[in-house]
Amino acid sequence: MMTFKTMAATLRRGFYVIAAIGLPAVAAAQSAPEVIGPIPANLPPGTDLTHNYPQLSSEPTDNLSSRGYVEEEFFFQGAATSYATPALADGVVVSTGHPYKSRMIVRRPADPSRFNGVVLVEWVNVTSGYNLDLHWQASREYLTHYGYAYVGVSAQRVGVQQAPYGLTVWSPTRYGTLDVTAGGTITDDSLSYDIFSQAGRAIRSQPGLLGGLKARILIAIGASQSASRLTPYYNSIQPLHRVYDGFLLHVGGGPFRTDISTKLLRVNTEREIVAGQAAIRQPDTNIFRAWEIAGASHVDYWYMTYRQGLVARDGLAPFNYQCDKQPLSHVNNKYVLNAGYDQLVDWVLRNRPPSVAQPIIVTSVSPTVIPRDANGLVFGGIRLATVEVPTATNDGVNGSTGFCNLYGSHTPFPDSMIQQLYPSHQRYVDAVSAVTQKNLRDRFILSEDAAEIIDTAEDSTIGTNVPRPVP
Repeated sequence: MMTFKTMAATLRRGFYVIAAIGLPAVAAAQSAPEVIGPIPANLPPGTDLTHNYPQLSSEPTDNLSSRGYVEEEFFFQGAATSYATPALADGVVVSTGHPYKSRMIVRRPADPSRFNGVVLVEWVNVTSGYNLDLHWQASREYLTHYGYAYVGVSAQRVGVQQAPYGLTVWSPTRYGTLDVTAGGTITDDSLSYDIFSQAGRAIRSQPGLLGGLKARILIAIGASQSASRLTPYYNSIQPLHRVYDGFLLHVGGGPFRTDISTKLLRVNTEREIVAGQAAIRQPDTNIFRAWEIAGASHVDYWYMTYRQGLVARDGLAPFNYQCDKQPLSHVNNKYVLNAGYDQLVDWVLRNRPPSVAQPIIVTSVSPTVIPRDANGLVFGGIRLATVEVPTATNDGVNGSTGFCNLYGSHTPFPDSMIQQLYPSHQRYVDAVSAVTQKNLRDRFILSEDAAEIIDTAEDSTIGTNVPRPVP
């Protein structure tokens, strides 16, 4: 609890802190943080043994300046409220006035005329012990092409303070002053909800965070563990704070309240359905849409290939691919995610609902039973060409060692089977093109991604009798 003297000093610094237990939750939610930065990096990522640069920085890997983008890191600090989040009900204030200091990483257009007015605010994932900006990594080409601003927020103890990859341990030089536990007195992440709200409020109120850009709407995003955290945020905190204009949750989350007006799109893969998400499915409404990607895994081959380079550069936990089956589905989740951002923004700004998607076919939810065709592929779901014009069995199933259950699998068809299915290269390309054009019409992919899918098919050796390269 803050003393009166401390609270008065805080108010003089410009914070709006309610430091009394028992006040209405909505009153306690009005805190706004102080923002510090941008925090400079002394040396390029990967060259500084003290790690005095943003963890998992996109530079120089993506050369953001060539895309007209700027990457900057900021610290933000203030006093946070601890909330209890009862299931499908408004949050309850437990205590208030807890000091915290955390970080956010900002990627934005350098030229204000390129900014589309949308800020995606990611609750960064900490399952691996570090601050994983999964949405940015997966969709960075789309986001920079269309002028989004992106902010990744570290709200949880594991990502900020837990050894060996939490920020304060990974780089005491850069991050040693960060603390989201009120000096170790609150370690259950009950402050994380208010920290995430305060980050959003800072984006709206402090234009320096975005280099002077003015946000039109803020979309809260999160994947996997972060989707699980954003579920109670959406159900319990959003009705109180009302900071965010829409939500996109990926590979997890739910169930969600139906009496909240804030629009939400959830994009799951086959793996989540295999793991039991079918039991908590909810019908589409005028505020909720659910998409499921057939053949897809929690994290896919294309995304993990990119991520691996950054993880190795920053000395973070390596991956273990010793799974029962060849890991990582080759169904590229980013295509559907990109369409999801596009449609959610259209929904929030113009009230045009996203497309309705057929779910993956499930015949039982207790236990989960998912029928499959002769090639081991599921029925239903959003069916990209990788599944509808298959050259392999891609699915969301694998062993339980390490993260194998998240990786799904990829089992190439024998060459003889490929030749039988696609006796000519043109037949394969035509089939891919037809499926892709249908997905484009149904708005499950975007035009530039459709072109990439078809170009990839044209550049392949399928139907040419040339042996396929081993992925």
